[in-house]
Amino acid sequence: MAQKFTPEARKAALGRLKNWSDVSGRDAITRKFIFKDFREAFAFMTKVAEVADELDHHPEWFNVYKTVEVTLSTHDAGGLTELDVKLAEAMDKLAG
Repeated sequence: MAQKFTPEARKAALGRLKNWSDVSGRDAITRKFIFKDFREAFAFMTKVAEVADELDHHPEWFNVYKTVEVTLSTHDAGGLTELDVKLAEAMDKLAG
């Protein structure tokens, strides 16, 4: 099972991510991705789903037309872990 970050490890890990922010009241991070259209947003979600299955770690997300809002936290660990950072980095790469 993934281990929740210590405050120091959390700060270091989040330093690797751009455009992600803390979720108020939760040990989680969030980002909004905006694409050209729905087809591009859905293609992104499909690619992310493959990575998420490989990691056995799945995002909370919400899609409306060309916007995908993502929240990441490891529920089993009670907060942010390396799995969240790995998935965030993969999402950033897939979004281009």
